[in-house]
Amino acid sequence: MDIADLRGLGTLVVAIAFLGMSLWVCSSRRNEDFAKARMAPFADEPLASQPPVDKAQSVERSNQP
Repeated sequence: MDIADLRGLGTLVVAIAFLGMSLWVCSSRRNEDFAKARMAPFADEPLASQPPVDKAQSVERSNQP
């Protein structure tokens, strides 16, 4: 077994891993999990039905005389 065979085997392993992960990502069984993951950046934002918080009244200032 020379270096060319080893490189070819490595390429084959990476290609199989790529195809497997592509099928896993596009699987309809994972759709619900990925829907939750898509909304993760917005998890800390308030919902539209909640009234906005007035931040000016909730700020405590320590530099007042």
